[in-house]
Amino acid sequence: MRGTIVTDHFRERELSIYLPPSYSDGAASFPVVYVHDGGDLFADQADSSPRPCESLHEIERMFAGGELAELIMVGIKPVNRIHEYTPWFAKALSNQFGDFGGRGAEYLSFIVEQVKPYIDSGYQTNRRPDQTGIMGKSLGGLVSMYAAYLYPGVFGKIGSISGSFWYEGFVDYMRAQKMVQTGLQLYLDVGSLEGYGKQTIQREMVARTKEAYAILADSGLSGKRLRFHVEEGGRHELSCFRSRFPGALKWLFQE
Repeated sequence: MRGTIVTDHFRERELSIYLPPSYSDGAASFPVVYVHDGGDLFADQADSSPRPCESLHEIERMFAGGELAELIMVGIKPVNRIHEYTPWFAKALSNQFGDFGGRGAEYLSFIVEQVKPYIDSGYQTNRRPDQTGIMGKSLGGLVSMYAAYLYPGVFGKIGSISGSFWYEGFVDYMRAQKMVQTGLQLYLDVGSLEGYGKQTIQREMVARTKEAYAILADSGLSGKRLRFHVEEGGRHELSCFRSRFPGALKWLFQE
C-alpha cells in the first residue's frame, strides 16, 4: 500500500480514513467518498487497525496508471446497521433477526451535519458535491441511494453495490419521488445469483434492482450519469462486492 489508512474517532464512532499516496505533499485537495460498514469495501476490519484488501491495491494501481484521480475514502463504522441503513421501519424477515429500525434519515443527517464538516475541517478535501460521493453494499447500498433523494446537493456521486432494493416500499418510494438530478451520477450493480435460494422477499434481489434502474433511466438520467451492471455468477458476498468496488469508483470519479 502506497497510501495510508488512519483510524480516527468522532462522536464515539470509529472512522477508517484512507489517504492517497500524494496526500502528504500537502499541495492539493482531494475528492472524498464516504463508505458505510467501516469501509470494509477497501479494508479488512478484523483487527484493531484496518488492513488494505485487494480492492484497495487495485485502486492504487489505477491511481498509478492514471485511470483514477487520487481520492480520500472515509469508512464509517455502524452502531447498528439494520437500523441506520434502512429508510423506515420494517418487520424482520425471519425470527433469527431483529426488526429494521428505519433510522436512515437520522444516520444520513449525522454524516452530512457532523461527520462531513469534521472531515472537511481536518483533511485536505474538495468539498464540491461533484467531488463528494457516498457508497455502500447491501443495506449500505440502499441507504446510499436514499441519500440521492435526501441530499443531492451534498453527494454528487452515489454508489449502490448490490443495494437491498427488495426492502419493503423502497422501489415504490423511488417511483413516487422526483429526484433532483443536477450533476448527479449514480452507479448500481447486482450479482446474477443474488437472492437465489432465498425464501423471503430477498429472492427478488435481481428483479428489484433492475426495476430501480429502470425507474432512474425513465426519469431522464443519461448514460453518462447512470450506470448499471449485472455480474454474471455474482453472489451476495463481500468478495464479490469488493471485486466491483474499484470499477464503480473509476466510473463515478473518472475525469
